[in-house]
Amino acid sequence: MAGLGHRQDRGVMLPPLDEIDGFMVRPGFYNSEGAVPTARGVSFTIHSVGATGCTLLLFRPQEKEPYARLKYPEAYHIGNTFAMLVFGLKIDEFEYAFQLDGPYDESRGLLFDKNNVLLDPFAKAVTGQRNWGERPESDEGFVYHARVVENNFDWGKMTFPEIPAEDLIIYETHVRGFTRDASSGVTAGGTFEGLRQKIPYLKDLGVNAIELLPIFEFDEMESARVVDGVQLYNYWGYNTVSFFAPNTSYSSVVEHNHEGDELKLLISELKANGMEVILDVVFNHTAEGNENGPCFSFKGIDNNIYYMLTPDGHYYNFSGCGNAMNCNHPIMRKFIIDCLRYWVMEYRVDGFRFDLASILTRDQNGAPMPDPPILQGIACDPILGHVKLIAEAHLFKRRFRTFPSIVSRNSGNRKRKFHICQNGLVRNQIIALKHKAYSMVTVRIPISIFVFFCRNTINN
Repeated sequence: MAGLGHRQDRGVMLPPLDEIDGFMVRPGFYNSEGAVPTARGVSFTIHSVGATGCTLLLFRPQEKEPYARLKYPEAYHIGNTFAMLVFGLKIDEFEYAFQLDGPYDESRGLLFDKNNVLLDPFAKAVTGQRNWGERPESDEGFVYHARVVENNFDWGKMTFPEIPAEDLIIYETHVRGFTRDASSGVTAGGTFEGLRQKIPYLKDLGVNAIELLPIFEFDEMESARVVDGVQLYNYWGYNTVSFFAPNTSYSSVVEHNHEGDELKLLISELKANGMEVILDVVFNHTAEGNENGPCFSFKGIDNNIYYMLTPDGHYYNFSGCGNAMNCNHPIMRKFIIDCLRYWVMEYRVDGFRFDLASILTRDQNGAPMPDPPILQGIACDPILGHVKLIAEAHLFKRRFRTFPSIVSRNSGNRKRKFHICQNGLVRNQIIALKHKAYSMVTVRIPISIFVFFCRNTINN
């Protein structure tokens, strides 16, 4: 027990305690999420209720096989959390993933496999899909790795516009579709930079908010196929792979370990021009699909917690996309709120449009809840206090009479409401006008929000 107790040498860095596979290590940051870089190394943290063991995998950039496997000692495990600080790592020299051991019992929804390579749910960048429609390797054997990101973008004194809802004119667009065609006149078509170059055009239209179709990392190659000689992709981005990582193929330059800088520059310039940024987010299902889908993250970490399962371990499919996220479980609820907070704090977004929002109101068996904890959590969160919340109510009328109101008790009982969007129409608040890009008419009507849909129908 030598070395335990109070340390008098204040300011002296804590030393390594063990050596694993050639790396000096010690217990990491249990109250952090994912990978956290420090001056002396990187702390890796992951939570799992059902796992009995955890191994950290380190890869050289773009390599398939790990060059190091660091099994977490039992002393690096508190409660349901594994945390390890690995000394001497430089964030630009490796990629990482996890392996979790534990019981495998499909009937109970337990899918642990110590050989399965798992993507960190809190990864800030995902490798392997840098160029749109391409992978550095064939589909066979492809696995996701995470990359550590240094968040040091300088926002200066930028503030949030906080435009009143009744004054919003929202332009909804797909990042790639908006400028992919040469007619857009930009030098970086189909990227965040291309969209940034169109800010003067958007400003001339009179819009004061941009709603981006999903920009979290997704796999456009999922279900990609050729039909009548035309290459088709999973284009729109509604099959999320990683919720904390921007889609790398939307960047015009390589941003290794600084992923998101181009998006942040876009957001900062939109705000400088008086425009808010709203993200279309998908917290109703993931790209892991049903029993026949891949197992690359949540399924292998705590499948029976992150997804709604039937009594015999199959996936409820309220989303129509293979699985349904268990949004009101405390662990998933924290994950969603942490994610929203991250995008507000690190990317300074002004609001969210929740795809298929009715799933946010379901319990673990799919039954509607009169007072869903996830909605209360969003309403009462101090960081999310002023963000705009828009709920897409697809499949909503069949199950609910009204979308639950949210009372923020830590704000003087101020009531917060989701603006309800059904097939483009937000009752009494939003009118959706469908136009082709570059041929729009801007109209302002009091107590209305106009949403211009710019959805390029070319799937490439």
